[in-house]
Amino acid sequence: MHPIDWAVVAAYCVLATIIGVIFSRRASTSISEFFIAGRNLPWWIAGTSIVATTFAADTPLVVSGLVRTKGIAGNWLWWNVLLGNMLATFFYARLWRRAHIITDIELIELRYAGKPAAVLRGALALYRGVVLNCITIGWVTQAMVKISKEFLPFDKGTLIVVSFGLVLAYCVTSGYWGVVVTDFFQFIIGMGGCIVLAAIAVMNVGGITLLKEKLHAVPSFTEHTLAFVPQIGAGKLALFTFAVYIAVQWWATQGEGGGYIAQRLFSTKDERESVLASLWFTFAHYALRPWPWILVGLVSMIMFVDLPDAESAYPKMMMAVLPVGLRGLAVAGMLAAFMSTMDTHLNWGASYVVNDLYRRFMVKDASERHYVLISRIASVVIAIVGGAVAYFTESIVNAWTFMFTLTCGVGLVLLLRWYWWRINAWSEISALITSTVVATILQLSKELGAPELFAVRLVITLSISTIVWVTVTFVTSPVPEEHLKNFYSRVRPGRALWKPIADRLPQVHGENRGLTDLGCWLGGVISVYSAMFGIGKLVLGEHDKGIAFLIVSGITMALILRVILRSESSEQSSS
Repeated sequence: MHPIDWAVVAAYCVLATIIGVIFSRRASTSISEFFIAGRNLPWWIAGTSIVATTFAADTPLVVSGLVRTKGIAGNWLWWNVLLGNMLATFFYARLWRRAHIITDIELIELRYAGKPAAVLRGALALYRGVVLNCITIGWVTQAMVKISKEFLPFDKGTLIVVSFGLVLAYCVTSGYWGVVVTDFFQFIIGMGGCIVLAAIAVMNVGGITLLKEKLHAVPSFTEHTLAFVPQIGAGKLALFTFAVYIAVQWWATQGEGGGYIAQRLFSTKDERESVLASLWFTFAHYALRPWPWILVGLVSMIMFVDLPDAESAYPKMMMAVLPVGLRGLAVAGMLAAFMSTMDTHLNWGASYVVNDLYRRFMVKDASERHYVLISRIASVVIAIVGGAVAYFTESIVNAWTFMFTLTCGVGLVLLLRWYWWRINAWSEISALITSTVVATILQLSKELGAPELFAVRLVITLSISTIVWVTVTFVTSPVPEEHLKNFYSRVRPGRALWKPIADRLPQVHGENRGLTDLGCWLGGVISVYSAMFGIGKLVLGEHDKGIAFLIVSGITMALILRVILRSESSEQSSS
């Protein structure tokens, strides 16, 4: 790193700190401001914040590593989740905004009743806010460590302490306002650095045409490396895995749009803004982000033929091809990607600990400033625990797949609790316990614990969990009718599976837009996949196909936006 590179990185750090100082006073007024920005975010800020959060330092490393080991089609590990994100956009975004809550875990006692609901809410505050959250923090930090060790002469522990200190410097003071505003700038900086690296990397091997020619001489290259979908000749396991991605994983792990995605959706100004925020995130996440990382992965196959750790290809490419100044921009971009994810997970995790555990069960009637102080302390504690997890994390992609299987068993319950009155707290509790136990046993199994058997583990976990929770649902009592009436009146889901409750509330007009939402979901999937494939074909030199895909994407997106603007304009603000 040249002094000019360090100056670029320092300038970015100063910008993030200034934003934190600007919003510190506003964040101190209440936990509503500290965690959801007073429900006043425009769609473009909320949506970009989700994109920035998912654009962590780990993502370029995993994507380029997948390209090296499994070809472009290996990215269906996460490309399949587009279907779930679109489901969240058109079937759940409005419902999240209507719920008028601070965390998605708060929904538990809005939807369920009694001690089981209270216990579930408190347990999930620790499980999601600390355990699962710190696993995520661990793999994100491990990615930043892999990047930093190519440039900095520090050991892993020192890198973790320094990087966490940078994030805490503004996250703790400015709360959610600082998170989302810095996310906006961090996404621009991060993507800018990635695009510059990809362009220089491709030019370094003589352009796209020579890149594709030189790849054929690489020992690990196969006829499927540049394919966008797995080929029949890739083997039965690869086809089974792809089938699981398309048919199961997207709704089992991401369909409801909970967690930090839900946090953005119910922090928007109204229901239409929440739908647009989710739609923009999904488009930017899949269509705009991946191709610079894919190109870097392809070039790395030529420049680093033998590389034991495929996930180290991206930082090695940064070191190999970037000149002075641009190297600093790329490092600042990766730091921005890291910080945009870390600040979200610290703020979001603290929201669970404070809103769903501390204020709900420990100190119920303190001042808002007291809860803001506890929120800042909780952010620091989560950072310390997350740093400890990061120190022992090695493989990023293995952590990804374990997280998917760990939570997949509860996915169907989370989808149905909005639309089916019979779901109760025991349904969710049994699904959560079964999924966690089965996924952990399978992960530790010698027969099924191999990384390539991820899809098999996911199907087994989901199947056993579903049998358990469906049985538990019908042998336990439903939620009391009055509690269900209150939920239905506030959220107003579709009437079909709420008929016993809806018939008692004729004055409440539940939605009857299933076909419209289904059409928008299908159109959204077509539009974003078309845009993603279109951009991919263009950057790989197949211009005719690329333009055709982009035309399809533009037409379908225009139709969707027309439906949204017409139908949502009649909705009243839920604020």
